[in-house]
Amino acid sequence: MNLNIAVLIDGDNIPSAHVKEMMEEIAKYGNPTIKRIYGDWTKPHLSKWKNLLLQNAITPIQQYAYTTGKNATDSAMIIDAMDILYSEKVNGFCLVSSDSDFTRLATRLREAGMQVIGIGEKKTPTPFIVACDKFIYVEIIRKESEKKEGTDQKDKPKESIDKITTKVIKLISTTISDLSDEEGWAFLGDVGSLLQKKQPNFDSRNYGFEKLTPLIKSTGQFEIEQRETPKSKHKLIFVKNKERRSPKGRK
Repeated sequence: MNLNIAVLIDGDNIPSAHVKEMMEEIAKYGNPTIKRIYGDWTKPHLSKWKNLLLQNAITPIQQYAYTTGKNATDSAMIIDAMDILYSEKVNGFCLVSSDSDFTRLATRLREAGMQVIGIGEKKTPTPFIVACDKFIYVEIIRKESEKKEGTDQKDKPKESIDKITTKVIKLISTTISDLSDEEGWAFLGDVGSLLQKKQPNFDSRNYGFEKLTPLIKSTGQFEIEQRETPKSKHKLIFVKNKERRSPKGRK
């Protein structure tokens, strides 16, 4: 099924840099049929967005800040999201913000059967992240963009890459066990899908790997097997937890 996505951007809470790459990332998951950004466009700090909106066909929605200290942008975005939901024009939403105020909105949209993708910075609170089906960090999109452009990294501080901790390895291991056949093998595609359901912000790029296969290989904790399929030219990849050897003298 081709996913028609409503992209709603919190202009007050997301950096304007690499919005083109952000839209390219969203296009991997469906067709962004509605693209709106919310903010008070009379404020100078949003001026960086103006040319980018024209280049990416994003509609700016003006929302005045009626009261100091209250975020009117959030309210406008939430009301629009519900209007779009009831219009039945889309079957997915992409909420672009690092603000936990959108946690309830993400939950409500999923309750209505919508696919919900979140995009935000690494500072995004966990409740909003886990309320989405998938959550993508802006820092990862920026890193991908710089790699494509061949940006010189010598004069730039290194971006922090998440370490593959024992907790991550355990998550992968239990996921393989959940899906494995009698011999312990699980189809990698299913493993990736279940990892996403268990942890929406799980992304191999967070750990410096383009795909899940090299990430799993790097740990040395799993067996990997490629299998020929009669119906497809592509080989299917299966993974298995390595059996732990018992110490000498024990069975």
